[in-house]
Amino acid sequence: MEHIRTTKVEQVKLLDRFSTSSKSQTGTLYLTATHLLFIDANQKETWILHHHIAAVEKLALTTSGCPLVIQCKNFRIVHFIVPRERDCHDIYNSLLQLSKPARYDELYAFSYNPKQSEVERVQGWQLINLVEEFDRMGVPNSNWQLSDANRDYKICETYPRELYVPRSVSKPIIVGSSKFRSKGRFPVLSYYRKDNEAAICRCSQPLSGFSARCLEDEHMLQAISKANPTNRYMYVVDTRPKLNAMANRAAGKGYENEDNYSNIRFQFVGIENIHVMRSSLQKLLEVCGSRGLSVNDFLSGLESSGWLRHIKAVLEAAIFLAKAIAFEGASVLVHCSDGWDRTSQVCSLGSLLLDPFYRTIKGFMIHEHVNSCQFGNFIGNCQKEREELKLKEKTYSLWPFLLDEQKKYRNPIYNEHFSQSFAVLEPDTVSFNFKFWRNMYHQFDHTMHPRQSVLNHVMNMREQNKLLEKDIKELEAKLGHRATKEETDAAFTKEPLRSVHPVSPVHKTLECFKKEQPLLRANDCIRTIEGANAADNRYSEYMEELSKTEPGMVSLEYGVARMTC
Repeated sequence: MEHIRTTKVEQVKLLDRFSTSSKSQTGTLYLTATHLLFIDANQKETWILHHHIAAVEKLALTTSGCPLVIQCKNFRIVHFIVPRERDCHDIYNSLLQLSKPARYDELYAFSYNPKQSEVERVQGWQLINLVEEFDRMGVPNSNWQLSDANRDYKICETYPRELYVPRSVSKPIIVGSSKFRSKGRFPVLSYYRKDNEAAICRCSQPLSGFSARCLEDEHMLQAISKANPTNRYMYVVDTRPKLNAMANRAAGKGYENEDNYSNIRFQFVGIENIHVMRSSLQKLLEVCGSRGLSVNDFLSGLESSGWLRHIKAVLEAAIFLAKAIAFEGASVLVHCSDGWDRTSQVCSLGSLLLDPFYRTIKGFMIHEHVNSCQFGNFIGNCQKEREELKLKEKTYSLWPFLLDEQKKYRNPIYNEHFSQSFAVLEPDTVSFNFKFWRNMYHQFDHTMHPRQSVLNHVMNMREQNKLLEKDIKELEAKLGHRATKEETDAAFTKEPLRSVHPVSPVHKTLECFKKEQPLLRANDCIRTIEGANAADNRYSEYMEELSKTEPGMVSLEYGVARMTC
């Protein structure tokens, strides 16, 4: 609270940066210990967490007030007009301090309380267990073991306590390999494919320079290769551009010499480093924030940012990895310089392409790093730091929140059976398949989106489709029950029962359920989704159909079937 000079400012304007008429909303701006809050005249609230703020800029004073532009890490950009320059200056200085905490315990996660009991807090941290996840993959087994060599973080501080390595590898081999790898990050198992025993392993670059070698590290890679009995060669994928890797050689680092390692196939995939990525993203955001751009100017700016090319490079590396594992049955070792961003991106995305489990909510929770300031799951750079910070005692886990709110994150067209049938995904990476993701980069710019939510529309249609399918099953059951009753009654007569009335349309159309029927033309629909509303009597339509002598019709989602006999 010592950084807050002004807690409340009235008559502040929130500008719509893409409105052609300089549309704005007037309200009150509040500054709290954790959030910046704007409430407009209609009582609509806009919350901005201090730790989401990436940059704050105070522009030159204008006749309408002092502009304050806030750029957030989640692609939100807000533009306030504060009436008095002094108030704007106080808020500006406060946000500069509050958005950059000096210590871990100043993060919002340490003060956030979702009103869980202590038991619920403990259970939340136990929802995800990586030992259980490796057990799901079939590890440990005859070729892979759980090693306690890093139990006290003495070999590699930034690795977890529990690591999976080839069963033939001893502790001296692990120690020797770690000394030959940058930051001590020796090769460890990341993903294991049970059906063909191929594995994804990750590490950092070797300290090879131009001629150095390490027998323990060579033995480690040979052990990874032999742990896959279906394929004796393995790929070593360096995610860096080759020129960058060669420059590292001059500094005593570099990449593996194929002459020193048996049965390896080396591959560069050319993903740029984090500094190039950050610069590219900044250029993209500048293009996104520009008003009045023509289509050509926007596309030119998007191309010059290079952002889609970087996305394409990461995806192509993951596809290479997935194909090597699934189709060649070869194990893959992935590294970049220190085994950070590029290595984790390629390994995780490759696993996502390989394993349908990671496309479920539970699997995605295990698989992905979620950026959230409210929870403590991803504070710290490694397990050792998280234990020292006592995150499980002082913060809450994200997982219970995701499970409680999972309806919000479900893919409305996800098909579990389809995902199992096409277990390995093979995206087509031709350039025109990479599109600008408006809903990501403009998620807070409501004027850039359709008035009707596409997601809500799809979800509503999906729910109505379920109702129609339920109605069909109920009617089929009624028809079957009536037919059974008529057959039973006829069995007690000495001669065929002759009805004095016209044959029931139900009985006439009963056998049609056994036939494959053609689709109706669009103008033959009895009922469409667009025409459905709360006032409709869904069953009256079916009763009308049952009373007619015409063939029965059943409306499905986007497909209407005519039942004829």
